[in-house]
Amino acid sequence: MHDHVHHRRGSGHLRPLVWGLVITFAFAMVEAVGGWLSGSLALLGDAGHMATDSLALALGAVAALLAQRPADRELSFGWGRAEVLAAIVNAVFMLLIIAGITYAAINRLRDPQPVQGGTVMVIAAIGLLVNVLVAWTLHRGEQTLNIRGALLHVMGDLLGSVAALAAGAVIYFTGWTPIDPLLSLLICILILISSLRLLRDAVDVLMERVPRELSLPVVGETMAAVEGVRSVHDLHIWRLDSSTISLSAHIVVDDLQAWPGVLERLREALIKRFAIEHITLQPEPIQLVVIG
Repeated sequence: MHDHVHHRRGSGHLRPLVWGLVITFAFAMVEAVGGWLSGSLALLGDAGHMATDSLALALGAVAALLAQRPADRELSFGWGRAEVLAAIVNAVFMLLIIAGITYAAINRLRDPQPVQGGTVMVIAAIGLLVNVLVAWTLHRGEQTLNIRGALLHVMGDLLGSVAALAAGAVIYFTGWTPIDPLLSLLICILILISSLRLLRDAVDVLMERVPRELSLPVVGETMAAVEGVRSVHDLHIWRLDSSTISLSAHIVVDDLQAWPGVLERLREALIKRFAIEHITLQPEPIQLVVIG
């Protein structure tokens, strides 16, 4: 016999992704032209980064749209993990971008090229404002892995704009061109850390790892301490998607007749202390456990 307490949050994350897509793609074209005319690697790298961000935001929007679809016979838990898959693709995509920019920066250090610092500063300053706007739009939404993946790209753009602005200023006032690829490498290191963290969190969901903010023994001890519970076994905790934590367990009780009250107390403890709302519990009488 199973008792279920199911709660699924909606995935209304489509609007910020679409707005971010439109704004990012439009300015990517502006930066690409400006980078080509000025000869700035930082600006060209940021333009390429913003162009790939447009693809990342488009992917995120499609995933958010799929996540809204209801469960069916084949996908009984629904389409929520489409957003997790999108986050993985975005993280891997970002790692490829980092590798490309790093390669170009090293080549630029070996073979310096002239850069128009003034043009770089103007375009980078506008790009910085655009990226702040897009990041603010995404940050306002619920922080699912999908949104985090899209936001990672945008934050990379924002840091790229800061690097391009700083490089343009240094080149304009001092003429020292190596600052352009050096700052590009610094930004690559910062983005690499965030990319690996996002990839780790997404893989955790696919591997059904216990959420990092929870402890399986602590949750089990809390459940065992509930009135009417003798013991807990076969306890499993995992994420269905970015926002839904699931739990299943077998609960040994003295009296099956008292199960409705025990279930309610367990449900209340799990929701209040751990914010676990997708719960599947199977009661077992103490006599059955002893005989088994």
